[in-house]
Amino acid sequence: MSENRLTTATGSPVADNQNSQTAGYQGPILMQDVHLIEKLAAFNRERIPERVVHAKGAGAFGYFEVTHDVSEFTRAKFLSTVGKRTPVLIRFSTVAGEKGSADTERDPRGFAIKFYTEEGNYDLVGNNTPVFFIRDPLKFPDFIHSQKRHPVTNCKNPDAIWDFWSLSPESIHQVTILFSNRGTPRTYRHMHGYGSHTFQWVNEAGQGVWVKYHIRTEQGIENWRRHEAVQLAGEDPDYSTRDLFESIQRKEYPEWSVWVQIIPFDEARNYRFDVFDVTQTISQKDYPLIPVGRIVLNRNPDNYFAQIEQAAFSPANVVPGITFSPDKMLQGRLFAYADAHRYRLGINHTQLPVNRPLSPVTNYQRDGAMRVDGNGGDSVYYEPNSFHGPKQDPAASEPGLSLQGLSGSYAYPQNQFYTQAGDLYRLLPESEKTDLIDNIAASLGQAQKNIQLRQIGHFYKADQEYGQRIAEALHLAEAAPTDLQD
Repeated sequence: MSENRLTTATGSPVADNQNSQTAGYQGPILMQDVHLIEKLAAFNRERIPERVVHAKGAGAFGYFEVTHDVSEFTRAKFLSTVGKRTPVLIRFSTVAGEKGSADTERDPRGFAIKFYTEEGNYDLVGNNTPVFFIRDPLKFPDFIHSQKRHPVTNCKNPDAIWDFWSLSPESIHQVTILFSNRGTPRTYRHMHGYGSHTFQWVNEAGQGVWVKYHIRTEQGIENWRRHEAVQLAGEDPDYSTRDLFESIQRKEYPEWSVWVQIIPFDEARNYRFDVFDVTQTISQKDYPLIPVGRIVLNRNPDNYFAQIEQAAFSPANVVPGITFSPDKMLQGRLFAYADAHRYRLGINHTQLPVNRPLSPVTNYQRDGAMRVDGNGGDSVYYEPNSFHGPKQDPAASEPGLSLQGLSGSYAYPQNQFYTQAGDLYRLLPESEKTDLIDNIAASLGQAQKNIQLRQIGHFYKADQEYGQRIAEALHLAEAAPTDLQD
């Protein structure tokens, strides 16, 4: 067997390392995709004890308050009544850096919200960007590897970073956002948050709609320019962490408004972009934002390790009235996040005070490392049983999705990589276009020339001027666009 053949850990050849197996083109991911499961499970176990991603973070407690009636769309009780308040914890973070990295590095920012509802914990685990670099979880370990340190030099590796992006053209939308000034937000208080994925809301009648979350800062958007962010990384690498803590100490409580886009099932089928593709956005002109509520952070943690470092978020944590979509990245995260916590914090991590739900927990899970409650006492420990133990509740089920197609690995269409990236570039004011070009050139210029040429070809495809200006900034303007698009 060729040494260049990709295999599983047990030596079996891998047929497709770019596309997860799904039930039809838009169907959910199949558990039989053992390569995906093995790849994600191995990735989650690469670091101890800090998080593999989102290692550097800050957080605070507060509340979510319903300001508008959305009961026609969802039966989630915490969204049922205008004026109703639910306790929340938000953890903000950088993504690629280690626990000691600088808060102002160019990086997406994690924006994870835990709602302590009467029906259990609901986690909305998003970022400060509405899209992501990739759209299939099979590529996630490779993507993060490309952002980490070189295994020989232990330094960041621009060749790896840009090589991966240039060979994954679906990343160009997020790359454009990242290298705009939005890639270096001034503070955690001065940025929006997004659920990024498409989720499903279900109402009392069992009717579902697709939903996208937008959490908009009331402090206003503020960003650093590149030289400012670099300077501050040296002067005060904990700037955003300190700012969040001190603003709450001053009782200048940060606030966000919560909005959603609602997309009917039948309209989603024929929408001009795939609504389950996390590299794409859904136009607010087509589906305007609908107000839902507001979030206020008004309490700092009493102990960082106990309440922030040990906080565990997973998009698998939902409540009745909110469920999932066939978004491949979301489907992969449903496994990967909970699995990461089982490894990092242990099988009983949900018993830690910061992760413990306010609602009663009644199940048959017993034993395991670090069990901190009564371990069920002398209650019945199996099901079904004749001793009045907890029983399933059919009312909690959500309607299923209609699926069709053959199982297999399905690639996305190749013609939707560039449209939204180009649209975003053209929307930027001239000063921000200039900063974007400067930021990209400063980073891409450190990569090998063949990687630069490949990546510039993607920028040209998004927008002719976009590609041309980057080529000029890298002194590659003599190359024709057709030569750069191989």
